[in-house]
Amino acid sequence: MTYKKIKEDILYAGMNDKDRLIFDELIPLDNGTSYNSYIIKGSEKTAVIDTMYPKFTQEYIKSFDENGITKVDYIIANHGEQDHSGSIPAMLEKFPEAIVVTNAVCAGNLKEMLLVPESKIKVITNNEELSLGNKTLKFLIAPGVHWPDTMFTLLKEDNAVFTCDFLGAHYIFDDVFAVPSKELEKSAKKYFAEIMMPFSLVCRKYVKQLKDLNVEMILPSHGPIHKNPSYILDLYEDWAGEKGKNLVLLPYVSMYQSTKEMIDYLAEKLKEKGINSYKHDIVDDNLGDLAIALVDGTTIIIGTSMVLAGPHPAAYNTVYLASILRPKAKIASFIGSYGWGGNLFGKMSEMIAPLKLDVIEPILVKGKAKKEDYEKLDRMAEEIYIKHKVLGLV
Repeated sequence: MTYKKIKEDILYAGMNDKDRLIFDELIPLDNGTSYNSYIIKGSEKTAVIDTMYPKFTQEYIKSFDENGITKVDYIIANHGEQDHSGSIPAMLEKFPEAIVVTNAVCAGNLKEMLLVPESKIKVITNNEELSLGNKTLKFLIAPGVHWPDTMFTLLKEDNAVFTCDFLGAHYIFDDVFAVPSKELEKSAKKYFAEIMMPFSLVCRKYVKQLKDLNVEMILPSHGPIHKNPSYILDLYEDWAGEKGKNLVLLPYVSMYQSTKEMIDYLAEKLKEKGINSYKHDIVDDNLGDLAIALVDGTTIIIGTSMVLAGPHPAAYNTVYLASILRPKAKIASFIGSYGWGGNLFGKMSEMIAPLKLDVIEPILVKGKAKKEDYEKLDRMAEEIYIKHKVLGLV
């Protein structure tokens, strides 16, 4: 556990988890992750904002004694997911006088998921305030970034906002204050892609809200603290925007290289037309890198081999991931090769239908691509070029 003074009467109480390799059993982590909890000492009351991942509860609880914190009046739960709320039951055992403060939706989650007694919960509403004496907490309910129970806590006197998952990063650090770098930006972008991208419209709303408040510090519950809020807010404004980049994503799985050869050819033709592409081997490459690319891609062309009578399962997974992350892509299609027959594209087309993409005629090849198939790829590249030009990307 690391304790660090952030400002007068504001303490960081969190830890780096360098050994965590995957989050939500889905996306690989490049840098582990961090779990951030904060302690605010008012002249009359002490509040803890978010707690700790259950795995580290005992270490977290012990740290209060080690740092001379003998009384906690309020435990603020900005979100009910257990990487932030998991230590609440142990906190209530250690500090039986403490009350959990949260919104109505989160209160329901805490009662169901952690069996927190209703008598120990104070339910607040949007813009409600709570006095700690010389410090005032104001609660800003922010559903959808990324659960319906999410809220932010604004420390009014310091104009500092605790945003839980919003504006966070799976990132470990020595200095709790953000130092802009390519590594941090990549981690924050991957985090956005995995967790926030499905809620881009809502993200835009709350980026604007925090910009309008002109907050001086952003303290998320994963990743470093931002003393320069515009750094992360500007990045989110871009990532959550409606317009993609001049980028075609080419995720593929190729059993005998036929599909890969078509993907490589298409990428070269796009390059000749001034269009960037990102080729992603679904089987061997890092899934997180594809998630990052989905933030910017305008077109997605999925390449797949046939397995028995349908697409390779890895291609299914990719289409499913795209369908739930809801990227800003506007255009899509499929390329594939088969041996003896089946339905290669039908189910995948159904899966992406809710995204309402402009679907270019897929290209289906038996075995290796022939001259007429490469001509189809030429036409596909030209059609992508025209559509990108209409969108003002080239």
